[in-house]
Amino acid sequence: MTLFVSVSAAVAGLLFGLDIGVISGALPFITQHFTLNSQQQEWVVSTMMLGAAIGALANGWLSSALGRKYSLMAGAILFIIGSLGSALAPTVEILMISRVVLGMAVGIASYTAPLYLSEMATEDIRGKMISMYQLMVTLGILLAFLSDTALSYSGDWRMMLGILAIPASLLLILVVFLPNSPRWLAAKGRHIEAEEVLSKLRDTSEKARQELQDIRESLKLKQHGWELFKMNSNVRRAVFLGMLLQAMQQFTGMNIIMYYAPKIFEMAGFTTTHEQMMATIVVGLTFMLATFIAIFMVDKAGRKPALKIGFSVMAVGTLVLGYCLMQFDNGNASEGLSYLSVGMTMMCIAGYAMSAAPVVWILCSEIQPLKSRDFGITCSTTTNWVSNMIIGATFLSLLDAVGPAATFWLYTALNIAFIGVTFWLIPETKNVTLEHIEKKLMAGEKLRHIGQ
Repeated sequence: MTLFVSVSAAVAGLLFGLDIGVISGALPFITQHFTLNSQQQEWVVSTMMLGAAIGALANGWLSSALGRKYSLMAGAILFIIGSLGSALAPTVEILMISRVVLGMAVGIASYTAPLYLSEMATEDIRGKMISMYQLMVTLGILLAFLSDTALSYSGDWRMMLGILAIPASLLLILVVFLPNSPRWLAAKGRHIEAEEVLSKLRDTSEKARQELQDIRESLKLKQHGWELFKMNSNVRRAVFLGMLLQAMQQFTGMNIIMYYAPKIFEMAGFTTTHEQMMATIVVGLTFMLATFIAIFMVDKAGRKPALKIGFSVMAVGTLVLGYCLMQFDNGNASEGLSYLSVGMTMMCIAGYAMSAAPVVWILCSEIQPLKSRDFGITCSTTTNWVSNMIIGATFLSLLDAVGPAATFWLYTALNIAFIGVTFWLIPETKNVTLEHIEKKLMAGEKLRHIGQ
């Protein structure tokens, strides 16, 4: 049962990654087809994130009222509608609307899948399961880059976007057979069903009964996220920490590499579409392979060490990448600098994949009290997509305004700041039950101590 749950949630991650990656290769051909300026290109990219923010907001209610299973089902249906709408769009406006629908699906998946996994897994493998979800996101990005490269010779951007409907249909079929989350069932008073699900997921019936008892204890106060947010300062601390974590993840600047990789490699001296797409594939492969580091490290070394190392690697990578692009901007082009730019891009992505990409989602699913979990994760996930939309909608404008070097050095400064925030504020939660984290939080412990 645990394996089937992991595989099904992973397909949601695959779709998430496909949607993030596919626009990178399709954008140059969409730009040519519709004759788009820089601002219109930014909106083709960022309308997906607008939809994701809407989806995350709506899914706070959807996930609480209908459950994690039916939220994933709704997301799969929206994936199918959005991908087919994008592929068939007769105008750029219709394309943007379809991208909003796709974004709503991504917002639902990015909210529900990690939450569902965190509620189905035991504390000793929780980080690994959510990191596996992140691995599928990176695999989706890589597959999107490969698909884009294969279709780039014909310039068939409609096929690039429409192919997403195939895995979306698979997700819809798989979700039909998923069980509901035992935590959600218990929250709805369906304790017998919750114990039945736990019995299939845990080694012994005794473990299942004990976990259900722990869940019931934490459910004695009804879930009223907004009311608790207003009344309880400890709930507010958890919500704001989740929002900060998601903003930090996005303002590392790594997703601009996912969205604008061919543009970045064009600035780095790769003049042909083939060269740009091959370099993009190398980045996607790096992203996927580096995620394995997180899978094996996050439940052993912990969350904080991964973040400290990752932010440091990204700071160095963006610093050197900015220098390389400055040389090209000044006319000092060389083949060596082109390959160094690819190497630094790979370094940035590796640092992101082993740290902020999976760890932030893990932490956000762990730190919210059960009574306000849906509200807290709604706030943090919405923050992720609003932040994502901001970086997607400003990158080309920043390049025009301050140049490539200053743009990447801005992200260097932000990554250095995030190292300090990690030391000062972020808790270590490896091998700690959700109930224990909640108890320490509600007792007023400092945020960095709630996992101790």
